[in-house]
Amino acid sequence: MERSVVILKSIVFGLIILASSFYSGRERTLNVSGDQDTLRKYQDGTFSGQSRYRYTDEPYWGTVSVTIKNDLITNVFFSIRDSALHEPFDSIYEKHFQGNDLYIQQCRNDWKGVQSYPDSLIKYQDLSKVDAISGATWAYNIFKASAEIALEKAK
Repeated sequence: MERSVVILKSIVFGLIILASSFYSGRERTLNVSGDQDTLRKYQDGTFSGQSRYRYTDEPYWGTVSVTIKNDLITNVFFSIRDSALHEPFDSIYEKHFQGNDLYIQQCRNDWKGVQSYPDSLIKYQDLSKVDAISGATWAYNIFKASAEIALEKAK
């Protein structure tokens, strides 16, 4: 009988040691002051950024507006504006390059980028995962630089 009690106590003691080692290995303490959430990367709200990237000798400015809700990018607006002509870079901007097929194709490629980069940022939730479209690197560089500014403001 006494031997059974010793064995039972040993088993219980072993289980306590085993359980406490599992528990202490998984315990995490968050240092949260007020209502600050230390796990969140961004604040909720709409944030904008504007950039020319390295194209400072050209009159084009990119603007990105990013809406964030619960640390997720929920909406992205991207536009490029020609500040010399006071008009947007859009699907008909190629009219300024009549007779220059190379520039017309470049406008078309970059317009595809302007349309697709916001959706990619929403899909991937990470600017570094947004890939440039072949032939639309100019729009990509302006998008990325403008989005970086907007996302930095959201932190």
